Amino acid sequence: MTDELITAFNAADFERAATYFAPQATYVCPGGIAEGRAEIASFFALYHEGFPDLVVTPHGGAVCGDLVVLEWIVTSTHTGPFLLPSGEIVPPTGRRVAVRGCDVRTMEDGLISSQRVYYDQLEMLSQLGVPCPSP
Repeated sequence: MTDELITAFNAADFERAATYFAPQATYVCPGGIAEGRAEIASFFALYHEGFPDLVVTPHGGAVCGDLVVLEWIVTSTHTGPFLLPSGEIVPPTGRRVAVRGCDVRTMEDGLISSQRVYYDQLEMLSQLGVPCPSP
């Protein structure tokens, strides 16, 4: 199932990608929370708005009961607006990014009931040339 989800996501087929989630699934990432297939598909579309050539490449993972962990790297070019969790929009920079991260998924009846996404936000913002806030 992971391969099919990534294939659909990389093809920007967000409706199909959302079918791998349970109807009331939650998707949590640094950018926010989406609940249900329609919101999840919409959330995926936001990534592709800022990074239209986005490609997720898995490179490791593990399964333990209903828990699935998947490591990946995302590569893309920032050619559209990118919404930060603060609400600020980063205008296109034209810069390439390569960001490492992982998903932690809880499965139920063969579908994702929750997915938590973790990635190095500082790594991504640095590659985009976005100034990081001071502590």
